[in-house]
Amino acid sequence: MKFNKIVCLDHTKLQEWALEELQQLSEQEIEVYNDYPETAEEIISRIGDAEAVLISWQTELSEEIIKQCPSIKYIGMCCSLYDDASANVAVTFAREQGITVKGIRDYGDPGVIEFVISEIIRLLHGFGEHQWKEMPLELTGRKIGIIGLGTTGKMLADCLLPFGADLYYFSRSRKKDYEAKGVKYLPLKELLQQSEILSVHLPKNTKILSKQEFDVFGSGKILINTSLGLPFEESAFEKWIKDPSSFAIFDGDGKKELNEKLLKLTNVISAEKSAGWSAETEKRLSEKVLQNIKK
Repeated sequence: MKFNKIVCLDHTKLQEWALEELQQLSEQEIEVYNDYPETAEEIISRIGDAEAVLISWQTELSEEIIKQCPSIKYIGMCCSLYDDASANVAVTFAREQGITVKGIRDYGDPGVIEFVISEIIRLLHGFGEHQWKEMPLELTGRKIGIIGLGTTGKMLADCLLPFGADLYYFSRSRKKDYEAKGVKYLPLKELLQQSEILSVHLPKNTKILSKQEFDVFGSGKILINTSLGLPFEESAFEKWIKDPSSFAIFDGDGKKELNEKLLKLTNVISAEKSAGWSAETEKRLSEKVLQNIKK
């Protein structure tokens, strides 16, 4: 049994071998777009009468769009699906219409961890343009807080433990296995007070830091964001980062929604690239998307 037609609605980054396998699941020739539609009308036109739609995290598939595409039976998200609230697809509505919606997880985490570790080390030692303190510092004994101990947070903890860093975490649920490794759970306020360096790993559209939290965190510290979007109130961050003793580090995804004037500050370190993207990431993404649609 095959779908009548499969459409890759935008630049899903599926590898060529995966597209060839995808064709085996479609009666008609698959349609593959390598850009991002700019309007709802363009999205609807691309979908047409296709039964299966594959989509990246950068295009929104709203209730209204889904209503106007009655042929859809399957939506394959070529991106993480943590929960309905953070998704770029109207997941709950789609499922109520009998449409199967599947996302993927844990495909770009190693690159994110390599970015976080490398940027911390560069800043501590002054290997790059900036140096955090007057004397170079090691990871040994650094008080590092992790907000969000999911797959990425756990990998970061695993990489930091051998360096002798003093690790704390705050998460929606307790992770007893990591507490047994020596990663200490703290309520958010205490985590912010204790941590010199804070790395945030949360789903898109999750805001956890406001003025009150930044006041507790204090100046002269390091904030790292590799989440999709900003996990903080921008006005509160702007006030905090104006202290030149504080530093913020963003990868390409983490900085996307940040005001351009803030990106130009000397104590804001940002990368153009997404930390979670590599040849290995693309391969894992392709494998997981295919596995979902085959099921």
